[in-house]
Amino acid sequence: MSDILKSVHQTAKGLKKSGVIDKETMRKFDSLCLTVVHDFTPEQVRNLRLKYKLSQPVFAQYLNVSDKLVKKWEQGLSKPRGAALKMLSIVEQKGLEVIT
Repeated sequence: MSDILKSVHQTAKGLKKSGVIDKETMRKFDSLCLTVVHDFTPEQVRNLRLKYKLSQPVFAQYLNVSDKLVKKWEQGLSKPRGAALKMLSIVEQKGLEVIT
């Protein structure tokens, strides 16, 4: 999240607390701060794993999936979905250390 977005979100939280904005408006601000998720190509999954110099089994442990699934992603036999896709996006945008 950018510094500007953090500041806007913090201000919105203060306005919600003081009753100036309602729950629905606060939810909209919250949704702006979520990590953007996109599809990953097999090459992107592999490059992300190699960026951190991890084997497939170790990378799989970080993501809480099987090493066979990581292998399938990298071979293009399957695509990351659901929570795993979100985890990959977080690692890509914020680094591996945020999920350790």
